[in-house]
Amino acid sequence: MDHNVYLLATDPKNPCRDIIHSRDTRLKVRVFCLDEESFSPDDNEIQLYGYANNKLYAFETINIAADDALDLMDAIQWYAGYIEYPDMEILPEDPRPGATYSDAKSN
Repeated sequence: MDHNVYLLATDPKNPCRDIIHSRDTRLKVRVFCLDEESFSPDDNEIQLYGYANNKLYAFETINIAADDALDLMDAIQWYAGYIEYPDMEILPEDPRPGATYSDAKSN
């Protein structure tokens, strides 16, 4: 498919708790604002990170299927445009000092 359409589910009680849904695939991505909430990565999911407007975001898949993994970057880029920061750099690892994969697993 050349162009997926993404939808956003928001939590009215927590403006940082968005979920990106692909209309055309089963992809779902939970958004975390790491400056405002704790985050423990799920070993069974894919996590990516990005800075936008001086905030650090974590993006974690929900029940990822192998076929949907390729759409993850497009979904995050769509979200970056939605929050009016289309140049968000997407990072493969948590850039916070001391936040390594092994640290996250031990928490």
